[in-house]
Amino acid sequence: MSGIVNDKSFDIIFRDGRSHGVWLDRPVSEITLQALYELLSLGPTSANGSPGRFLFLCSDEAKERLRPYLSAGNVTQTMTAPAVAIVGYDLAFCDKFETLWPGNEEVRTWFEGNDEKLLETAFRNSTLQGAYMIIAARALGLDCGPMSGFDVDGVNREFFADSTIRVNFLCNLGHGDPAALPPRKPRLAFDDAAKVI
Repeated sequence: MSGIVNDKSFDIIFRDGRSHGVWLDRPVSEITLQALYELLSLGPTSANGSPGRFLFLCSDEAKERLRPYLSAGNVTQTMTAPAVAIVGYDLAFCDKFETLWPGNEEVRTWFEGNDEKLLETAFRNSTLQGAYMIIAARALGLDCGPMSGFDVDGVNREFFADSTIRVNFLCNLGHGDPAALPPRKPRLAFDDAAKVI
């Protein structure tokens, strides 16, 4: 397997991909969300731990449960989005190693009993998986609106009470209205953000 994806793919995923807040009235099907998960699940995580957990809110009732915990500036864009992904992380991700790394009993010992390492690994790798989700969503023709403006404790109580899952960030999904996009903000140049040593 050699070569790179075509230039149009780079346009879709990066150059033309934008964070949307205004949505067209087009639903996102459960089949599309399943395809989205199947793609993002292939991205690398530490020890193949895959701690990311994804709760997709598509019904009005589910989104209403989220409304009280949204920052004021995020209410309209979230309530009108066809789907809202709650990207979370499972602090008990070690329980899945039997499936994710069969035949290796030692891998659990790398994490179990070390709460700091469990949290650090789960949060970092669920963040990666959330980024894979955004890339996969764009590749599938969806637009994204990732957000961090919400009450973390409230979302955890409402959606993950009595579980080992915690919220990382939210991401609206759907088909954004290109007419509502402002000009793209600048990005840092290579020399301002990177160095080769």
